[in-house]
Amino acid sequence: MFEAVLFDLDGTFADTAPDLAAALNRLRSDLDLAPVPPRLLRPYTSQGVRGMLKAGLDMLPADARYAEFYDRFLRYYSQDICVETTVFPGIDELLGGFEHCGSPWGIITNKAQRFTLPLLNQLGYAKRAACVVSGDSAPRAKPAPQPMHLACKLIARDPARCLYVGDDLRDIQAGRAVGMVTVAVRYGYLGDGDPIEAWGADHIVDHAQEIAGLVGID
Repeated sequence: MFEAVLFDLDGTFADTAPDLAAALNRLRSDLDLAPVPPRLLRPYTSQGVRGMLKAGLDMLPADARYAEFYDRFLRYYSQDICVETTVFPGIDELLGGFEHCGSPWGIITNKAQRFTLPLLNQLGYAKRAACVVSGDSAPRAKPAPQPMHLACKLIARDPARCLYVGDDLRDIQAGRAVGMVTVAVRYGYLGDGDPIEAWGADHIVDHAQEIAGLVGID
C-alpha cells in the first residue's frame, strides 16, 4: 500500500529529551538555578530551543538575552548530543522490516542539519536512511510542505504513496499538506496544545511496532 515511510526525529524516531533537558539544565546552572526534572521538560522537546527556553527559563524571543541563551543552549547540546538519547522501543525492529521488504525509510525533522546528521551517525542510522531532510534543508521548515516535497524527490516517491509519522501537530499538518497518509504517535512528546485526537491524523498508534501493520509487514 505504501512505498516509503518517513519519520519525524525528536519524539518519534529518537527519544532526545534527556540530552536536551541536560543542555537546558546547564543553562540553569549558569544562573545558579536548580535543575528542572526532565519529565517536566519532556512535552516541550518537539518545540525546539524556543520551547525549551520558554519551559525551563520562561524566556521569550523578545527578551534581551534570548539570542545569547539560544546560542549557549545549542553549544551545550552539541557537546553532549547523544549521551542518553536512544531510539524508541520498536523502531529498530520496524526499520529492519522495511529494509527486508526493500521499502525505503527516511527522516524529516526541523532539527538543523548540524545536529541531525551527527545524532543519526552516533545512533547508527545515518547510512541506513534513504533520505535525511533537516530543518534547514528546505526554504521553510514544517508545517510548511517544502521539506516533505524535498524528501519525496530524494527518494523518488509520490507523496500519496508515503506514510509520515510524527508526534506534533505540525508534523500532521505538513504531511497532510502534500497528501501523505499521516500517523501520530501517542508515545511521543505531543506538546502542550490540542490533544492528539484533534490533530486530524489518519492513524494514531501507541507503539512504533504498530506502524508495521499499517504498511503490511507485520
